[in-house]
Amino acid sequence: MDATLPLGHDVPSQHLIAEYSRLPGVPDELLDAEGRVRPVWRRFVEHFASLTEEDRAQRIARGEQYLRDAGVFYRQYDLYGSTERAWPLAHVPLLIEESEWERIAAGLRQRADLLELLAADLYGTNQLVAGGHLPASLIARCSEWHRPLVHVTPRSGHYLHFVAFEIGRGPDGQWWVLGDRTQAPSGAGFALENRVATARAYGDFFADAHVHRLAGFFRTFRDTLYSLSPPSENRLAILTPGPLNETYFEHAYIARYLGFALLEGEDLVVEDGKVMVRTVAGFEPVSVLWRRLDSAFADPLELNPESRLGTPGLVSAVRQGSVTLVNALGTGVLETRALMAFLPRISHELLGEPLSMPNIATWWCGQPTERAHVRANLDTMMIGPALSTRLPFETEETTVLGTSIRGEALESVSDWLENDGAQLVGQEAVTLSTTPAYEDGRLVPRPMSLRVYLARTATGWDVMPGGFARIGRSGDASAIAMQRGGTAADVWIVSDRPVDTSSIQGPAGDAPYCRAKPTVLPSRAADNLFWLGRYTERADGILRMMRAYHMRLTESTDPDAPYLEHLATHMRAIGTDPDEPIPESLLMAIGGATSSAGKVRDQFSTDGWAALSDLSKTAQRFGRTLTSGDDTARAMSVLLRKITGFAGLVHENMYRFTGWRFLSIGRSLERTIAMANLLEALAHADAPEGALDLAVEIGDSVMSHRRRYSVFTSHETVVDLLALDAMNPRSILNQLSELKTHVSYLPNAESDGQLSQLSRAVLQVHTSLAIQTPNTLDTKTLRALRLEVESLSDLIGQTYIH
Repeated sequence: MDATLPLGHDVPSQHLIAEYSRLPGVPDELLDAEGRVRPVWRRFVEHFASLTEEDRAQRIARGEQYLRDAGVFYRQYDLYGSTERAWPLAHVPLLIEESEWERIAAGLRQRADLLELLAADLYGTNQLVAGGHLPASLIARCSEWHRPLVHVTPRSGHYLHFVAFEIGRGPDGQWWVLGDRTQAPSGAGFALENRVATARAYGDFFADAHVHRLAGFFRTFRDTLYSLSPPSENRLAILTPGPLNETYFEHAYIARYLGFALLEGEDLVVEDGKVMVRTVAGFEPVSVLWRRLDSAFADPLELNPESRLGTPGLVSAVRQGSVTLVNALGTGVLETRALMAFLPRISHELLGEPLSMPNIATWWCGQPTERAHVRANLDTMMIGPALSTRLPFETEETTVLGTSIRGEALESVSDWLENDGAQLVGQEAVTLSTTPAYEDGRLVPRPMSLRVYLARTATGWDVMPGGFARIGRSGDASAIAMQRGGTAADVWIVSDRPVDTSSIQGPAGDAPYCRAKPTVLPSRAADNLFWLGRYTERADGILRMMRAYHMRLTESTDPDAPYLEHLATHMRAIGTDPDEPIPESLLMAIGGATSSAGKVRDQFSTDGWAALSDLSKTAQRFGRTLTSGDDTARAMSVLLRKITGFAGLVHENMYRFTGWRFLSIGRSLERTIAMANLLEALAHADAPEGALDLAVEIGDSVMSHRRRYSVFTSHETVVDLLALDAMNPRSILNQLSELKTHVSYLPNAESDGQLSQLSRAVLQVHTSLAIQTPNTLDTKTLRALRLEVESLSDLIGQTYIH
């Protein structure tokens, strides 16, 4: 297809885009002013048109399946709280020619330099206010300008290291800056996931499309951050607000992708002016924090006293130059929309040149002259979503087509103009360009904005060759934001020649072999991994008891058989109602495992997370459909296969570092407690006939019992196999041996030839069981053993967690 051919010509892509046309007065990314396909889109349109509707549906499903398997989500807020929503991937990427992108990149580099100089002035000499280039009230009344940081120069020498800009193409075809993101720009991780999903959907085309890769951008930024850390420390981390943040998935994804630790404010403590991480080995220094937490919440001592997300004393550490924050605290002031009204003149003042890429037209409305200007232009202005009661207004997902007016939630523009106490900003209405979206089997134009990322390097600003585009949905031109129903598209920067395809590890070369020292595990992560192991094993035990009970219930001619009633009594005693097909205790255990895993998403693979999510969804679905008896027994087998699949994935694929030890310790501890409890109930002298067989079945040791003992089940054989056989992975002694081994690898397990208190306690309980025989291990001894093992959990917490 010739890119200069107009629509209507009989070409292969005709049927696909026959109804596609530019909106009146609106530029379009696919079509030029004459309605012709732009050259950069030519090959993709031909490829897309060559596919059948079934092919397209399969490719789209492939990309969406990847996102589901990877667990990509964002958190959506409403009046009733928040929910996790699947990432809304648009099915058609946005294509931009390399030469045009170079012009965009040059303009954004200039803007990033300007914002760096502006931040240095606002927190330094303040010459712009003194010289009348900025209203003092604009800065003084901004909640993101933090007085404690005045005259505090960042250790790195720069305020900004990672920034993003919202840009859009206006009616004249020129790119405009719609917003600056300097606080803690989000979305870079989502841009990566967009790329992976879209590349999978169009893999056969993408490989030879000369699309610039994203890995080099992240590799360069990672190396730059390492260069900011003193060689003796070399500890980097991403500081996140936690799992309830709307972009938490991205924080965990980027941490895993770059190999950084993921920390929350509670993981840090400031001692002697230095930022330290609470780890299982004690306090360890951290030198660089990539901040994804708003400045105001970073330090309750000097910034927002109501913050529960920050670290007391962090500002003091910054002031003493012991830590580099990316970006520096206080840089959120640069996102103030009112500043855009002054950037053109500030550019001349600080750079000696005009802005290469202009702002959307903006007025500062805090003074009578500006108010008069706005009043005279009411016909071009409107009240946008900014005046709704949705708070906070400065969320990163707020993008408005049309006028955006900051301030109180007023009923009209006139009310706004008369509100003398408000410091407001008005922006001229702008119509953004459209880009193709695939809906209902055809391509349709939809409004879009583009978020572009820049990272500081030793040689200047590096611009990500892409980013992500936010696409408005049909019927609501203002709904570009994900929170308002928009979708996200991958952005392809297309070259006319082959591009670098190296991965995050970089191109092959002659770099010396070096094995990096494993990072020390934060205490919070150790706690969550420990409980992930416990909850998973607890769910496994409940499933085995439920299956055994309902299988016997189906097979038995007497539902009131003593051994069934005995097992039911034991299950109720530990909080499980056998009459519920999916008992609440099982859902709580699976929910606890999912919650613990969600807080350490950076610690294990996406396959493990997908397996755990599948287990949770299946259990909830069964809870709505099962009936007692055979139906429940079969469902328990399904869930058992899923939970053992998750355990196998984690056990086989997780690196044997300290985190794996804590997960394994939790698993062994829970299995030991559950087995001791089971033997107390089913292997004591007064247990009814059939109880011993139930114990062997629940202990998943039926085949082992048949092979080891040529007699029927007895008290001695069951206790020997399930408590004292070191070769049986379900036995108490085996699990205590595992526990002893894992504890011996923990930090400070032994010092100067002396065992730690925890190591001694584990050795003692292991030895006390190892000297037992089936005849001496009675119910009383089992109960004492169980209580000793339960006390180990508290001792682990006291030693490594609290």
